[in-house]
Amino acid sequence: MNHYLVVFARSKGEVLRHQEYKNQGDALEARFTEERNHRDDPDIEVVVLGATSWDALMRTHARYFKRLDQLADTARS
Repeated sequence: MNHYLVVFARSKGEVLRHQEYKNQGDALEARFTEERNHRDDPDIEVVVLGATSWDALMRTHARYFKRLDQLADTARS
């Protein structure tokens, strides 16, 4: 399992930064650093997500990677 740090701007619906980590502890340390960097900006969401690959993560957590209209189209399919 890989661990992915994702820094997400909610209002833009945009991933500002992402990075893969093999070690969960390293990913969490990076998350805490990013949370400190953005602590005054409630628009920024910082998460660490686990997945077998970046492609798998894009499927399981599509809200971070697709526009709202794309998500709606996927839901209708």
